[in-house]
Amino acid sequence: MRLWAQLLTAAILAAAVPVANAQVQSPAPSPSQPPQNIPDQKLDATAAALNKIADVKKSYTQQIEASANDTDKQRLVDEANKELVKAVTDQGLSVEEYTSIMVVAQNDAGVRQKIIQRMQNK
Repeated sequence: MRLWAQLLTAAILAAAVPVANAQVQSPAPSPSQPPQNIPDQKLDATAAALNKIADVKKSYTQQIEASANDTDKQRLVDEANKELVKAVTDQGLSVEEYTSIMVVAQNDAGVRQKIIQRMQNK
């Protein structure tokens, strides 16, 4: 259940980023923070994974909420966890790589914007 929460949190944050950027200009990175150098291939993979994660989240959230008993909910959570991992690994990323890129994106507006642009182009 923890992996589901981690990946779901990353997907939610990624989905919220375009809305936040439309409302408020992100401040420029401080001079003490060097720009992050994530290869374009990894940014492409992260964006593709985020799009797939959003689909998995939507599908399984509806099923989990509609489920009447805890056994079914747990089975659905387990299935969702596998699908979330698959959404990431099918893009050639490990869960750890994906998570670390998402952390960088949360803290670096430039990286975040690159991922958002790639998500919108898919």
